[in-house]
Amino acid sequence: MIILVLNCGSSSIKYQLFEMGDSTIVVAKGIVERIGFTDAVISHKPTGKDKYKHITPIMDHTTGINLIMAALVNAEHGVIGNIDQIAAVGHRIVQGGEKYQESVLITKEVIMDIEACIELAPLHNPANLKGIISIDTLLPGLPQIAVFDTSFHQSMPPHAYMYAIPREYYEKYGIRKYGYHGTSHKYVFKRTSEIIHRDTREMKVVSCHLGNGASVTAIEHGRSLDTSMGFTPVDGLIMGTRTGDIDPGVLLFLADKEHLSLKGISNMINKRSGMVGISEISSDMRDLELAYYEGNERANLALTMYAYRVKKFIGAYAAIMNGLDCVIFTGGIGENDFNIRRMICQNMEYLGLNFDETENHGVKGEDKIITKPESKVTALVVKTNEELVIARDTFKIVEKCC
Repeated sequence: MIILVLNCGSSSIKYQLFEMGDSTIVVAKGIVERIGFTDAVISHKPTGKDKYKHITPIMDHTTGINLIMAALVNAEHGVIGNIDQIAAVGHRIVQGGEKYQESVLITKEVIMDIEACIELAPLHNPANLKGIISIDTLLPGLPQIAVFDTSFHQSMPPHAYMYAIPREYYEKYGIRKYGYHGTSHKYVFKRTSEIIHRDTREMKVVSCHLGNGASVTAIEHGRSLDTSMGFTPVDGLIMGTRTGDIDPGVLLFLADKEHLSLKGISNMINKRSGMVGISEISSDMRDLELAYYEGNERANLALTMYAYRVKKFIGAYAAIMNGLDCVIFTGGIGENDFNIRRMICQNMEYLGLNFDETENHGVKGEDKIITKPESKVTALVVKTNEELVIARDTFKIVEKCC
């Protein structure tokens, strides 16, 4: 079965084409970037063939998906004979609210529910919907599957997801912790069980998805117990441009002193804070690492604060699970930044984590254990693969109902 996986952002579309059956094969992958601009670009990499790149005006998602389809069937760099070979499309959907605890076949009702969650994920759900609508326009009747970032965290108990605000706001507006990156946390947890040869039902794990957006999740017996992102993706860890945890009184104070509107506050906590706000250098960890090694004090402070916040969550989640078996590092930073992993894992012997600097150094984008053999807690780098999770869920649902 040929399955196309789409991850639609506001100005980009990541995609992978899978052949699913007794084994899973990635047939092609790529990305469409700068949607809405005349110098947009599609980068397409067929397995076993050279990468193809084309710059062209792409003013909307439908045009972008048309270009993806054209690339997939192209005589030179294509991988299928015609687009009718695609049996289904799986979509990453960021916010599914409380209703969706697992992936589902997309119907008119599901689309309405995704639309209803736009106010919970205003930057993500509209883009996700554009992908669904575009596929329905290009290939009407083709089965489409919604895989929700939030569904993995629906196992959290009320004492973890409720906020200490008047209950009426939960009942009226659904204000609670939802959590994000669920597809990534789900994948790396299962992959970790394969690497260390442990049953998922026996494992207590802290999964650290560290990228420009970042979250930490406590996973016990395969279920999310708590996670650092909350009602929105701003909560929890310090991120590239987002504040993470902050005293709400600070926002009230700044709104008064700086005469900031709600839009101004939102812009500050989402786009002007985090690593770029602390360092005044960059939101990109690679730039900060370079400045850090050059002795820049603000870069040093930013990295120290980042690692400190991750370490706090690991300790807190070990406490709520009454123990810890594994710490997973994934995401663009978690997989590639060995210095950040070192800063986080140092001085954690009290947890039974004996960090191996030699094994950690230089590790980028590969699955690897970075603790010593005698360590009671295993820390490891695991390369995430959210698209594979989406493809598997899509295959399972389509086989069952279509």
